Amino acid sequence: MEELKFVIAKNLVFLRKTYGYTQAEVAKKLDYTDKSVSKWETGECVPPIEILKKLADFYEITLDQLVSSNPLCVTKEPTQERVHHSKLAISLLAIITIWLIATCGFSFGYLSNIYSDSWLIFIYAVPASFICAIVFNTIWGNKRRNYVFISFLIWTLLAAFYLTFVVIFDKPQYWPIFFIGIPSQIIIIIWSGIKGEYHIRRKDKK
Repeated sequence: MEELKFVIAKNLVFLRKTYGYTQAEVAKKLDYTDKSVSKWETGECVPPIEILKKLADFYEITLDQLVSSNPLCVTKEPTQERVHHSKLAISLLAIITIWLIATCGFSFGYLSNIYSDSWLIFIYAVPASFICAIVFNTIWGNKRRNYVFISFLIWTLLAAFYLTFVVIFDKPQYWPIFFIGIPSQIIIIIWSGIKGEYHIRRKDKK
């Protein structure tokens, strides 16, 4: 059993380094702590059988290969960094598209003299960009980062509404609209704390 532990540990270290992952990234993928991954890679303990299967699937090898003392043959090139760059590029392209649409709207309004305050479209492009960031970060990124994006979304959206009242309706007295952001921000902070504590407790149980 001792020998098997170190065989598995050696294979896990080899696979993780070959694919360019950190222990924290592997732990996140398996919903375990990085301390557990460290113990597996030092041979201090063996992962449960269901985790061994997940690890084998994660590295796209068979379970037999993962527990075998034979040298591993990894045919797939490490692509984590390239995948990350691709996801970032797609997210940035989506945000840039928002600003392209805003620029087209501004240009049309300005050149046609239909709407003299068409620059306001750039103001609304800011919260629209944060909405886009939230969507793509929810799909690919660290979801805890969404709390920051949501905070910016709320305040930039309130600023956009206020500027609309001032510029179009000449209602500068509508500044109390910003008070809406205070309880909203408090809710975001409290909710992020609750979710963070829940996630930590879940990991500790494992």
